[in-house]
Amino acid sequence: MKSTIKYSLLSIGLLTCLGSYAQEVVVTDSSSIPMNEQVVKDTVVEKGKQRRKVDGIAAVVGQFIILDSDIDLMYKDMQSQGISTAQVTDCNLAGSLMENKLYAHQAIQDSIIVTDAQVEGIVEQTIQGFLQQAGSMDRLLQFYNKDSEEELRTELFELTKQRQLAQRMQQKIIEDVTITPEEVKQYYDNMEEKPVFGTEVELSQIVIEPEVPEEERQKVIDRLNEFKADVEDNGASFATKAVLYSDDPGTAPGGGKITMTRKDQFVKEFKDVAFSLQEGEVSEPFETIFGYHIIKIDDIRGQTVDLRHILLIPDVTNASVEAARKEIDTVRKKIVDGELDFADAAREVSDEEETRNEGGKLINPRTSDTRFELTKMDPELFQQVEGLEEGEISQVLRQQTRTGRPQFKIIKVTKKIPEHAADYATDYQKIKDLALKDKQLKRIEEWQKEKINDTYIKVNGKYRDCEYTSEWVKDKNQ
Repeated sequence: MKSTIKYSLLSIGLLTCLGSYAQEVVVTDSSSIPMNEQVVKDTVVEKGKQRRKVDGIAAVVGQFIILDSDIDLMYKDMQSQGISTAQVTDCNLAGSLMENKLYAHQAIQDSIIVTDAQVEGIVEQTIQGFLQQAGSMDRLLQFYNKDSEEELRTELFELTKQRQLAQRMQQKIIEDVTITPEEVKQYYDNMEEKPVFGTEVELSQIVIEPEVPEEERQKVIDRLNEFKADVEDNGASFATKAVLYSDDPGTAPGGGKITMTRKDQFVKEFKDVAFSLQEGEVSEPFETIFGYHIIKIDDIRGQTVDLRHILLIPDVTNASVEAARKEIDTVRKKIVDGELDFADAAREVSDEEETRNEGGKLINPRTSDTRFELTKMDPELFQQVEGLEEGEISQVLRQQTRTGRPQFKIIKVTKKIPEHAADYATDYQKIKDLALKDKQLKRIEEWQKEKINDTYIKVNGKYRDCEYTSEWVKDKNQ
């Protein structure tokens, strides 16, 4: 069971980690090719004046194929993202890819719909994220060995569509899996060895940001109005201005281009403006948490909008930065001296809306509760609280916001829970999560076993000799 969970989680992880391009592992493959005709392994074909060897086919799952190069490229992509492949084998990756293709194949059979507009929006965000890392389209095409942007987009479109189908199929399999308190207790009682939870902390913080002077805000608004007038009155290129002047590093190299739907993850103010404009229209300057924008609509296709935007971030002055530093120094001193309660101070002066009303209390984004396990928390946050004891307050910390502005904060360790074996009473939520995940994995195993028997699957070459947790090779004598 442990090995089954391990490899099932590998497959699930490869699917789910692709949701945010900033941290994603790009599982690039060519297995969107329908198996409508016989594909001959190691066929030699002409390409211009050169002759090249077609990839060997590692496996066929339903209507999808997996090439040898798909597995090689998975290694490359994982390593490029800093993920260790020391314990990962070709067999692991082949098994993971076959699981993904089984989900995608069955999603098509079950008529699960993923619209082209949704896929195009994800592809655009993905490419912009890639460009931010690679620096230019030429370097990006070279890394993925593509001849043109169109070729890259086409492959990413097919891959993304498969990934979305696979994710929705997985969600459908486990969507009705629930767990009762009785099942949680039974799961806990049946544990041969209780899991050990590392040292955990509960944290609160106060954040002070330098105030942006009104003259700096107006300077940015005036500049955006100049861009708008030049585009509308003189026919200037909005895309060129985005390349030259936009403060958004993710979209500026592409002329500020974004494809979005109403379901995409953009801040409300941005979406509201984008979907209020007509094709060809340029917005008035408007503000979001990132700064000030203008938007030009290039094309409207149903619920999908192609737009370009320019972001300008107003500067803070040295005087406002120094004022913020003095303010947080004063607040910290009053708290340490007992003149002010930390939670009351957070509600009164903190500039962080997400935590201010809760007295600065931080919520763990991975678990949605207030506890952070030290060994699993964000490395930057770990460095800030490492060594602090319960009730202790950090020194003033300086960091940058997503827009590059400086901000100051202090953190308090409100509670510290030493490393301990799982306890049913105090760790109920964690145990419940483990029990639910175990039940979901069992449901997925049952589903896989049934669908593998009902689906055409052919495994070739060395991959037939792998020890899989599922019976991908139905008859090793064939």
